[in-house]
Amino acid sequence: MTKKIIGIDLGGTTIKFGILTTAGEVQDKWAIDTNIIGNGKMIVPDIIQSINHRLELYKLDKAEFLGIGMGSPGSVDIVNNTVIGAYNLGWETLQEVGAAIEAGVGLPFTIDNDANVAALGERWVGAGENNPDVIFMTLGTGVGGGIVASGNLIHGTAGAAGEIGHVTVDISETAFECTCGKSGCLETVASATGIVRLARKFAEEYEGQSDIKAAIDNGDAISAKDIFVSAQAGDVFANTVVDQVSQYLGLAAGNLGNTLNPDAIVIGGGVSAAGEFLRSRIESYFNTYTFPQVRNSTKIKIAELGNDAGIIGAASLALKFSGNEGA
Repeated sequence: MTKKIIGIDLGGTTIKFGILTTAGEVQDKWAIDTNIIGNGKMIVPDIIQSINHRLELYKLDKAEFLGIGMGSPGSVDIVNNTVIGAYNLGWETLQEVGAAIEAGVGLPFTIDNDANVAALGERWVGAGENNPDVIFMTLGTGVGGGIVASGNLIHGTAGAAGEIGHVTVDISETAFECTCGKSGCLETVASATGIVRLARKFAEEYEGQSDIKAAIDNGDAISAKDIFVSAQAGDVFANTVVDQVSQYLGLAAGNLGNTLNPDAIVIGGGVSAAGEFLRSRIESYFNTYTFPQVRNSTKIKIAELGNDAGIIGAASLALKFSGNEGA
């Protein structure tokens, strides 16, 4: 009997599910809305109901499955399978996620932080090409990441390893404050919101012609995507913003590369949709900030799995937990 694994990507608005082979092939996927009413008390029951319904719908025998893996926001205890502090889910207090899902579905369960799980997905069947040493940087509303070294996720003493968004890249007196309490974090200048913030700052001193600057001066809403599209179209001001963002990302990637020398640093998240236009610029600064052995061996890549990275990485957790390591 060919075994299967289940991956769950738990987000603030949507819960994504996937049924995969042990080779990382997605055979089925679906999604439900995340119900955060009542401090998220319905999230776990909804997950249990959705999996059981899917298995029953397709007449799938639970004996075919090795287990369930899940990626979650918040502070995740990978030993006890609990989550706390996932405020976008309403989970302010400790949630006994693992025990409830194991009991409700009847399959082994394991969990990790959502950014770590996405890193596992890209490392396994995405841009990481199943190499044992890969770093994943995700650029979205915030900046997150995950570090895989010698095939294992690095968690750190307090589970805070891989918080790439809080690498300091700006030590100037005008550095933006971060929600973490520091100033000058990568997240403040390279997230989707950070890029817009940077553009507004630059617009105060820029005097040339620019549609983006004009939009900012008019008080119009602009997005990181708008800035990248304009930069690619030749807008000098937008190009200046993108270049500064790329320098910050290249600096952070360079420091990570010099420290860990992974096979690849993979850039994912919404901002990475800029593709080669962004990747090549990050690589240029990465080469500036790394020494030769790292520069010649660590590659800068764009993520390949898109929204599937979470469910694939989560499923790989179940695979590893079961002792059937293909990932």
